[in-house]
Amino acid sequence: MSGARHLYVHLPFCAHRCGYCDFVTAVGRRNDHGGYVDALITELDLERELLSPELETVFLGGGTPTFTEPVALERLLAALPRAGEVTVEANPETVTTELAALLRRNGVNRVSLGAQSFDRRLLDVLERAAGPDDVRRAVRLLREVGFDNVSLDLVYGIPGQSVADLEHDLAEALALEPEHISAYELEAKPGTRFTHAHGAELERQAEAMESYFELVVATLTHAGYRWYETANFCRIGDRDLRAGHNLGYWLAHDYLGIGIGAVSTIGNQRWRNAPSLTGYTSALGDGQRPPREPEELAAGLRETERVMLGLRLDQPLPLAEIEHALDRSGLERLVQLGLARRDGQLLTLTDRGRFLGDAVTAALLA
Repeated sequence: MSGARHLYVHLPFCAHRCGYCDFVTAVGRRNDHGGYVDALITELDLERELLSPELETVFLGGGTPTFTEPVALERLLAALPRAGEVTVEANPETVTTELAALLRRNGVNRVSLGAQSFDRRLLDVLERAAGPDDVRRAVRLLREVGFDNVSLDLVYGIPGQSVADLEHDLAEALALEPEHISAYELEAKPGTRFTHAHGAELERQAEAMESYFELVVATLTHAGYRWYETANFCRIGDRDLRAGHNLGYWLAHDYLGIGIGAVSTIGNQRWRNAPSLTGYTSALGDGQRPPREPEELAAGLRETERVMLGLRLDQPLPLAEIEHALDRSGLERLVQLGLARRDGQLLTLTDRGRFLGDAVTAALLA
């Protein structure tokens, strides 16, 4: 079946822009929510021929999608094509009984909550509004309306965070029994307030992050979660609880992105919508595609990306799909070092190789 089977929808609105965030966001702007949703629906109509008649995933990211005015959010959800997995990102403080019910009745079957930490002191460093009780309440409200696929985002490497603090965060997250946990090392993104305030400290503690990473993996796998991607873990059971939308990216599938700053990759074409809210709504208000930054993907680039993204996963990567991107001598050297494993025409990294991550992948690339 032709056409992209993954759709990303960007909702940029937030109550507050956290200091470490470098995503395309717009603070407040409640009067713009309805017009922006109108523009999203128009863009979707203009690009619908790029989508498969049957989608695997739809993902609403941001920003804070659940900060969007409820009437506008419901109108958007009703206009989106159905898919096997429909995920909405949410900040815990935005989740109410009404919001949870709105998501549920409009086809959303997976919610990703930005918990980040269960320590109020560390949350203040991150400039997060939601506290630990907000996370617990959000999970409870989602369960009450029938959600059986909830993901929690955690961050480690926060300035001032000790090993004991991280152990506490992991224990609190596990106590909520989420189906999925994402645990990311905090990055100092260029140009953010956070980098100006804490960049030097993050550099000083960089060497300790390997042990933090190992603690995350050991704790979550011991608790019965599958370490299926570098920073992602899902409960092991009778359902595949991996994040299907992100899995599409990691497996180099085509995807369509709509909204400001959204990226699409179809065949050898990639484009990014310009981040201007005014430019976006103005163009689509006239029935025109929004301003975009196009990119013709050079021969071999998608194969290289297949290696870089595919080796983040715990599943084997077929060598036939990546033969032109591989350095064969580098592969043999990594196998001898116990960092990679070759089984016929299948390639995987060992656990040691996965902990070293990008450095190992770089050594594999031609």
